[in-house]
Amino acid sequence: MNLRLRATILSGIVALSLFTPSPALAADDVVCQFSDPRFSEISGMTPSIRHPNVLWLHNDSGGGPRIFAVDATTCKTLATLTIKAARARDFESIASGRDAQGRAVLWLGDIGDNLDSWDSVEILQIREPKRLRSREVSAAVFAFTYADRPHNAEALLASPKRGRLWVVTKQLARGSLYRLPAPLRSGVVNIARKIQVEGGLITDGAISPLGDRYVLRDYVDAVIYDGLPPGREVARIRLPYQTQGEAITWSADGRSLLVASERDDRLIRVPVPLVLREARQERAAR
Repeated sequence: MNLRLRATILSGIVALSLFTPSPALAADDVVCQFSDPRFSEISGMTPSIRHPNVLWLHNDSGGGPRIFAVDATTCKTLATLTIKAARARDFESIASGRDAQGRAVLWLGDIGDNLDSWDSVEILQIREPKRLRSREVSAAVFAFTYADRPHNAEALLASPKRGRLWVVTKQLARGSLYRLPAPLRSGVVNIARKIQVEGGLITDGAISPLGDRYVLRDYVDAVIYDGLPPGREVARIRLPYQTQGEAITWSADGRSLLVASERDDRLIRVPVPLVLREARQERAAR
């Protein structure tokens, strides 16, 4: 598909979304509203491993090499981490996980490539700080490319217990799930390999805190899969309307999804189906 046609179709999708009525939300569904003026294009978020009721989030391209810790109940900004020497070409997703030594880390995906043209993209590994305070931090940088050709991507998935990572590409009709090598190697271009076809226009994804399921979202729906990628689809949820809704993650207890948008200041809670919550409780009790 040529770039002009692709841009026209994408513009039509966004324009249509602007005139889509927002469903009524119960007061409990809106957790809080972001007031930090720097949150102009929220593109990814993930729960903290070290700090209860804290989310890490970032803006889309142009937001600079920064991630933010926010209170998951009030949306108040708690700390800003500025990543030293980061290129920040197009941050699109962030995920919580652990490194090979079991330490809590944040995986930040500088994986956007709107023209499908870059020789490689990057994933940054940031040690999650013990104290929440604004400061500069260092990151380990891992370059990768895809086994077939360059792709645009907005979803990065990380196992909460092991350093295993997946990326889902964003295409109009169909994207694909790619597995990254484990462990990632620095100083070389790692190769991501395709393992499964996914839906179109995937804007984010996340693995649950227990690692027992994962979710992928587009601008309209969220799809929940059983197990780690590649998994079996077990539920499809219509998301509350948000103009250019992109970010999604799990609540700390795994009972809900949290969604945010590039053009909406609301953090919204979306309960997962009861049958999935009950199955999760049974697994946790074993």
